[in-house]
Amino acid sequence: MHYFEHQGFRLAYIDQQPEEGSGEPILLIHGFASNVTVNWVNPGWVHDLRRAGYRVVAFDHRGHGKSSSSYDPADYTPSLMAGDAAALLDHLGIRRAHVMGYSMGARVSTFMALEHPERVATLILGGLGIGMIEGVGDWDPIAIALRVEDAATITHPRGKMFRSFADQTRSDRLALAACIETSRELVGAAEMARVTQPTLVAVGTKDDIAGSPHELADLMPDAEAFDVEGRDHMLAVGDRTFKKKAIEFLREHPL
Repeated sequence: MHYFEHQGFRLAYIDQQPEEGSGEPILLIHGFASNVTVNWVNPGWVHDLRRAGYRVVAFDHRGHGKSSSSYDPADYTPSLMAGDAAALLDHLGIRRAHVMGYSMGARVSTFMALEHPERVATLILGGLGIGMIEGVGDWDPIAIALRVEDAATITHPRGKMFRSFADQTRSDRLALAACIETSRELVGAAEMARVTQPTLVAVGTKDDIAGSPHELADLMPDAEAFDVEGRDHMLAVGDRTFKKKAIEFLREHPL
């Protein structure tokens, strides 16, 4: 991992060239309570994208992975985290890149496309469909689950799931609790219509968090939906058909 500074945070990132030659850059933006390793390295995205000829850049969000943390919810808006992503491209001298985000990372990627459109060539939004507009349910129990000392006392199913994930990734639970309060900012339908970059929206057919990818894609002028068959929110990210579709999409829309 390498590091750069932005807005008082020390942010960890990777920058890996393709296996052969030099390739178009793709910026990967991970989901809530995850990190570069869990979201992108272990499921094989970094390997497969490099093998396909892409330069892979990815970073740990503020409050996640090896990046520094804050316990102030005001530091975790999607706009601020999209600013981190743009700042990383500045740091690396990358003018324009493909951008792919999963779950919370898909929301951050959308804010990046809206607020830094000149930096985003294409978008791949994984693990978040119409929930981008309509919301993804009550996540306050997740914040509570992250803050309690004894995980055995958690009864809320989604709270239990994310607490287990946070413990598994050895995350800073208090930073995540602050993040979940403000990182869920919704995007309006009219704003989605302003996302003109070619976009792929991919959601697992068993995902009970994301909402329909087709409904979200229908709001954008140049978007297509992809159903990740038989996968839920946690498993869709590593699905082989999703990777195959994403690489096909990237090849159809070169920089």
